[in-house]
Amino acid sequence: MEVYAHEEEHRDITGGQYRAAVFGISDGLVTNVSLILGFAGAHPASSVVRLAGVAGLLAGAFSMASGEYLSMKAQQELFERELTIERNAIASAPDLEREELAEIYVSQGVEPELAERLAASMMRTPELALATHAKEELGVSPESTGSPLLAAVTSFITFALGAFIPLAPWLFMSAPGAIWLSIALSGIAALSVGGVLGRFTGRSIAWSALRQLLVAALAAGVTFGVGHLIGVSTS
Repeated sequence: MEVYAHEEEHRDITGGQYRAAVFGISDGLVTNVSLILGFAGAHPASSVVRLAGVAGLLAGAFSMASGEYLSMKAQQELFERELTIERNAIASAPDLEREELAEIYVSQGVEPELAERLAASMMRTPELALATHAKEELGVSPESTGSPLLAAVTSFITFALGAFIPLAPWLFMSAPGAIWLSIALSGIAALSVGGVLGRFTGRSIAWSALRQLLVAALAAGVTFGVGHLIGVSTS
């Protein structure tokens, strides 16, 4: 009888950097292609569109980075506060915490006697007790609260990368060629980002790619139309 090794590989999805990277490049692409085509629709000089694209890239990247940093920092500080409360409770009232942990195990279907033994075993080591209480009561691990700085840097770089794609043609071309190339590059990028998302999440790659393309196309189409109408009305 053959015995097969059972191996599982899981990505660490608790740190925040994957989320920051995904939202960063997707938002950068959709935001800047919409901004650039919105300006292009009003038919200004190519230098104006170029300036708008550069401003959109920088403003969006800094906004994403600062927002990601502040939100993750606040979340981290909240987790740390709760962990401090739990650590103090374990130190000052270990018997109550043991009973509380045993009740959690019982509520999950563990036999009361076994639950008492498990809880007592966990409580013998303070750090293990803290990790167990944090997981069972708060749903977090003391080691996996994430890095706000890493998430912020990731957001900045990926947003800038996504925003640069529709901007690139305007750095060496003028309308209308820059418009069509910007649309083409953005469409390819949207399909690629969607496909990677589908691969990463285990969902349909084709559907994920098409969904990303449709979202980008809708946003860009609306802003181009609005820009065109405003350009016509002010000309």
